[in-house]
Order: sequence, then C-alpha cells, then structure tokens
Amino acid sequence: MVLKSKFASLSMAGVVAGFGAFGLGAGAANAGSCPADKVLTTPRDIGDHKNNLVTKKTLTDIPLNGWRGFNDLHLRIRYFNIPVGGVVPTHEHNDRPSIVYILKGEIFEYSALCSVPILHKAGETTPEFGPGHAHWWENKGTEEVILTSSDIVETGQLDKPMPDM
Repeated sequence: MVLKSKFASLSMAGVVAGFGAFGLGAGAANAGSCPADKVLTTPRDIGDHKNNLVTKKTLTDIPLNGWRGFNDLHLRIRYFNIPVGGVVPTHEHNDRPSIVYILKGEIFEYSALCSVPILHKAGETTPEFGPGHAHWWENKGTEEVILTSSDIVETGQLDKPMPDM
C-alpha cells in the first residue's frame, strides 16, 4: 500500500513530534496497556464488531503534500462521542498511525495483540500503530466517553464512514 511505503522513510520521532504539536503528547499520561504476561506475539481473532451508537466528527485536517516528500496524506483530528453501550467498530492500524486522547469517561479496548481487555481512562493517551494492530472499543461504563483521535491518512480515507473507521 502507498501509505506503508511512505511511512517506511519517516522516523517515529517525526511522527511523535507531529502529533505533539497538537498537544496530545505533552503532559498527558499514557493510557492503560496490555499486561506484559498477556501480550500476544501472534494476533488473535477479535471478531467483526459493528458501530453501535458512536458518532464522530472531523475537527480539522492538514494536507502533508510536499512535506518531506509526502503526497496525498493528511494529519487529521476527529472527535468521538461514545454513549453508554457504544461500540467503536473493529478496525486496523497496520498502516494508519493514530494517537487517541480520552477526554471523558472510561472505555475498554479489545486488541488482537492482548488476551485481556485494556481499560483506558480520561486524561490518558494511547498510540495505535503497527503490524497486527487491530482492535475495537466498548463503553461499559455509566457515562458517555469523549475522545479525540489524531491520525495520518490518505486523501481517499478522510471521510470514510464507520464501520471501517
């Protein structure tokens, strides 16, 4: 895929610095992560969960055309509202780096690379990127969850509707 080959030449430090410019890297705690003894080396089947009640809105995006030789890529920030019982559908981050910042509430992530659910809480961030990184999220709490997602996507993926994210 074009996106994967373009990222092969971009250092992870550059990606992190780019997201940090939006304030998502500075001062925020890393979100819950998979316990070391529950990390899987081979991705597991997590099923195909569909969008349930989740709404999203693109807040802004910046075309990266010409920056460090990139073409047809955008840095995008989206806002998600996940009501109680809401499900962010199954999706992958094999070639779409993202950083999620939880603004309000608590939400569980079901990852193909972890054998147990991962709890994420307000004020935390979580990076999403790499081979086998597929997951879905569920709000099992008593209040809505609000989060932002900053990612790098190809132009054709900017307005792709759920459930594909």
